[in-house]
Amino acid sequence: MFDRLSRLVLRSPRKVVLFTLLLVVLAGAAGGGLQDRLTSGGYEATGTESRAAAEELEKTFKQGEPNLLLLVEDKRGVDDASVAAAGRDLTQKLSKESDITDVVSYWTTGSEALRSKDGDKAIVLGRINGDFDDQIDWAKKIDEKYSGKVDGIEVKTGGSAMMWHENIETSSKDASKAEGMVFPLLLIVLVIIFGSALVALLPVAVAFGAMLASMGALFTITFFNDTSSVVVNTTTFLGIGLGIDYCLLFVTRYREELRLGKDINTAITTTLRTAGRTILFSALTVAVAFVGLLVLPFTMLRSLAIGCMTTALVAAAVTLVLAPAVLRWIGPRVDKWSLVKRKQDPAKDGGGFWHRTSTAVMRRPVRVAVLVLAVVITLGLPALDMKLRLPDEAVLPADAKSAQVAQVLRADFDTREQQALTVVAANAGDPQTKTAAIDTYAKDLSKVADVSRVDALTGSYVDGAKVAEATEANTRFGVAAGTYLSVVPSVDAYGSQGESLVDAVRDTKAPFDVKVGGPAAVSVDTFDTLRDNLPLSGAILFIGMFLLLFLLTGSVLLPLQSILLTVLSLTATFGALVFIFQEGHLASLFGDFIITGSITWTVPIMCFGLAFALSMDYQVFMLSRIKEEYDRTGDNELAVANGLERVGKVVTYAAVLLSLVFLVLITSGISYMKAIGLGMALAILMDATLIRGGLLPALMKLFGRANWWAPGPLRAFHSRYGLSEAEAETEAAPRIPGARSGSDSDSDAPVTSRPH
Repeated sequence: MFDRLSRLVLRSPRKVVLFTLLLVVLAGAAGGGLQDRLTSGGYEATGTESRAAAEELEKTFKQGEPNLLLLVEDKRGVDDASVAAAGRDLTQKLSKESDITDVVSYWTTGSEALRSKDGDKAIVLGRINGDFDDQIDWAKKIDEKYSGKVDGIEVKTGGSAMMWHENIETSSKDASKAEGMVFPLLLIVLVIIFGSALVALLPVAVAFGAMLASMGALFTITFFNDTSSVVVNTTTFLGIGLGIDYCLLFVTRYREELRLGKDINTAITTTLRTAGRTILFSALTVAVAFVGLLVLPFTMLRSLAIGCMTTALVAAAVTLVLAPAVLRWIGPRVDKWSLVKRKQDPAKDGGGFWHRTSTAVMRRPVRVAVLVLAVVITLGLPALDMKLRLPDEAVLPADAKSAQVAQVLRADFDTREQQALTVVAANAGDPQTKTAAIDTYAKDLSKVADVSRVDALTGSYVDGAKVAEATEANTRFGVAAGTYLSVVPSVDAYGSQGESLVDAVRDTKAPFDVKVGGPAAVSVDTFDTLRDNLPLSGAILFIGMFLLLFLLTGSVLLPLQSILLTVLSLTATFGALVFIFQEGHLASLFGDFIITGSITWTVPIMCFGLAFALSMDYQVFMLSRIKEEYDRTGDNELAVANGLERVGKVVTYAAVLLSLVFLVLITSGISYMKAIGLGMALAILMDATLIRGGLLPALMKLFGRANWWAPGPLRAFHSRYGLSEAEAETEAAPRIPGARSGSDSDSDAPVTSRPH
């Protein structure tokens, strides 16, 4: 396969480049319509009790959880006649908006729960109907129409729909800003790495092409699968990172072959057979690293998996076609615009930084292993106390409208109306014949700890007593088929107390079959679903990684080592995230964000998936070269030293560049984007330095020849189907029909190059 690709590239490099660029441009044009085909939802698990409760509430009762909130504030007091008149008028106007139902306010219900303790503020609640994306669109319209001075009263918009609107809008703007920062930074660092402005442009061009091509591929996928908008940001940055990594490996190996005195044709052919094979295998490894996410019943996580798998394969394809074609086209001009004078001697083993470092480590493997493990475990200890929560207004910048409204509600109101649990009995039968049972059940629920009030068909209840008789508004709690109750909490629905409240409500004996929904129930069901499915996801990940790394190394031990080392580096990363974003230490260094005492649940999952994949990416780079050296020398220690010397620099450069890609996310105003940016950068740098530079050679020294052991049947299997970066065929470049070795029908440049 690589020889056929080599013949194509060497025969017509210019045509290959132009055709590839045309495909990339067309894919990018198609990807321009990607955003319109994505959903902003997908964060709730399918098949849960809370999901079923929400569906029954909508279908049977034409009701839903309130997702729109208007906060009215006036120094005259909300009971002032003019303020009250304006409040009632505001409530009426909002209720007349299409697709907005269940509008209630302090002035229409008289409920003290909708009035602040100081009497200067009051709440208007409503529900935006439609799917997740419709709700976000309507939240924007309501904000534009009702925010600010309305009929002489000050109005601020909040609620979950507004939170998601601000969340998505802010994260999109921050990601665009980050992308604008990334490419100039990468170009500067690449010029420093390569010493040539021309060569530095190639990885940037490949990364940009991989990003555009991935968007086009994802656009096609949306016709066959519901896809979350999370793929845009994650696959953009992953595409940039992998494009840089793969091109960096390719160019470095190509220059190494040139320094050994090979002509350009032979150097490109050899590079495709060796580094090209590693790049393709690495892309497969990255793709397999995300397969485990496909079993998790969340549209967002499945979309992330499909997007990242697609991006890895596309990035490899773009690199393997565009990089050799461009290098062949520019020929000996590869070092044009050189800014740094480099030695022209062919590469030699034994004198480089990574060779000296790995040799020093292998002289004292036990000490190094113990020291690194002590550091990593110490850094990872805070992760034992990790607490997860669903995203709410706290993930937004402190000056976001919905975040400000949420802070006022927590400080000035006694209850949390917008976080009410819904206890749905859709098939209980005619509720008019069950009023006594409903009354008793509502009283029991109102006695549960952390319940502020229970509203039902028969009235409102507090601490086991009926505090208000049923009114016209209470008729919404019953239809001919059944009834439902609203349980208003006095605690944060997204915290641990909210989760305990759900368990208590579900444990309360009911006179009919019920399903419990609401924000706190969604939180409980989300984490229960994760706990139930993560073992299978982890098993798929482990088996897939083990099989791929066995095909690469032919060893039983090295795949186990690789997986263990990756998990260790991620443990340290999670510890840092807990220390900073959960506990608030050093938080001021990373901008203004709200400390909640927990971490948004998607952060560790996304960091684990992305960091594990990229860690395996680097592991493939290293092990493929070490395996090549071991096959050549048969000496384990020499293979480790020479292999790391050859590829350690590439991994270091790639880690620095990829860290820059993710570090720019720290500039985001969204706290979980900051956490992902910092977490990914820490994971990548930790993996490329302490883990791969210290612990890997120490362990390989300690295990010696056992590193390469496998049972006889597995050795036979590997000898037939295994992969290696070593060039198994002749080093001569494949013959190009109609072309002489010293000319190129598509370029006037000579095809030979002096060693440099």
